[in-house]
Amino acid sequence: MDFRKKIKEYSEAPISRHLILELLNDYQRPNDKISELLKSKELISIRRGLYIIGPKIDLPSPEPFLIANHLRGPSYVSLESALSYWNMIPERVYEISSVTIKTSKLYKTQVGRFSYHQLKIPYYSYGMKKIEYSSKQTLLIASREKALCDKIVLTPKINLRSIKQTQEFLIEDLRMDSEVLKTLDTKIMELWIENAPKKSSLKMLIKTLIEL
Repeated sequence: MDFRKKIKEYSEAPISRHLILELLNDYQRPNDKISELLKSKELISIRRGLYIIGPKIDLPSPEPFLIANHLRGPSYVSLESALSYWNMIPERVYEISSVTIKTSKLYKTQVGRFSYHQLKIPYYSYGMKKIEYSSKQTLLIASREKALCDKIVLTPKINLRSIKQTQEFLIEDLRMDSEVLKTLDTKIMELWIENAPKKSSLKMLIKTLIEL
């Protein structure tokens, strides 16, 4: 049995142990085969019961953002990871940050670090975008506006009280471009305020963006 042929259809997403056991139903001891595939790096474990194909199998593999969506769900990529994706901050990001309705958690895996930060419904559900990376990979990520709001909401000790302070946070601390900030949709952000944490800080953010 050629494992590569069997797994090919599923290679572009994280794969559950249940599915792998189904694919290995020809084996008398499928669990032993899974251990063998992990040892040979044909499979990589990203958490208990969830795997991605390894580098030894020459097939398209899931994008890190899609791994993040599956690793702890429901969730979407946000904060610095989304801000970097949208070219709003200059820094390259080495840890993929997401928000979730579940408790906050950090996963250290063989394919990178994935952090999750808790937000409550309904605020959590605003401003998500689906990005079609390939025909088999659709990623869930915060819009530019939501990623910035999430950054303010989830950064401890950030309470925006004046336009000057907010400009310093955005342009000096986050190193954002004022011309890019001018293109953000403040009208959509205003719709989120009623159910958002840190309402006063987000109101000040919107006021600052309008003043730019």
